[in-house]
Amino acid sequence: MRAAILALAACLPLAASSKILVTVVEQKTGLPVTDLKASDFAVLDDKIPRTVEAAAYETGPVDAMLLVDASLAGEMVRGTAGSLIGELAGKEQMGLVAYHSSPDLLQDFTSSHEALLRALSGIKYGNDPRVLDAVYAAADGGFANATYRRVILLVTSGLEGNSRVSEKAVAQMCRKNGVSVFPVYATGRERGMFEFLARQTGGASFSAVSVGKNTDKPSARIFEAMRGRYELTVSGNLALGEKLKVEVPGAARKLLVSALPLD
Repeated sequence: MRAAILALAACLPLAASSKILVTVVEQKTGLPVTDLKASDFAVLDDKIPRTVEAAAYETGPVDAMLLVDASLAGEMVRGTAGSLIGELAGKEQMGLVAYHSSPDLLQDFTSSHEALLRALSGIKYGNDPRVLDAVYAAADGGFANATYRRVILLVTSGLEGNSRVSEKAVAQMCRKNGVSVFPVYATGRERGMFEFLARQTGGASFSAVSVGKNTDKPSARIFEAMRGRYELTVSGNLALGEKLKVEVPGAARKLLVSALPLD
């Protein structure tokens, strides 16, 4: 009898595990947190706790789609966008989209700082900023030829117009295509929306003013956060919906923790 039970057990599939990409930064400074262990994380999937079996921090290059606010208020972030272009390194690539009432691709993926800065200098400003529509469009079709981590680097005045799509729809599209959103905002009017997009996609959101007060190289810090991430291995299959939540419950400082399911 025992032999039969053991034989049956050997035929059963092993319990599944899932992978999650997680970004952790200090909420105030944007500084990446790199020294966490598996036991530091808590994962809830639709309120069901999942065991974190392993956590590994790694860094790597990114393919970034730079979305630049081209609305009536957008000129205030031109300097920020230029500084971020200057951080592109090695084999990394960046595309540039100017968005207002609609998104316009001004430069496809390239490693050329000169081409990106030329596209940035050609932006014409006007109309309302439809942030969610622009992020949705970039996540939907902007990364077909991406090689590295897929990132939307959203440089915004902090204002949102009358987008046709919802925050939830944008998060779902980003998760479907493995895209992380990193908003950099000049004003905090839509801070909650930016933090939602970051948390739901494994990204991080940055107040340009706050980060600028805490480091003399804010663009370098933002790229450091984009290039670094944890890969968590958790027990069981995940629902992969917006109810997935990753926390660092014992942290002594306020952290922004975000998650992007990989399986």
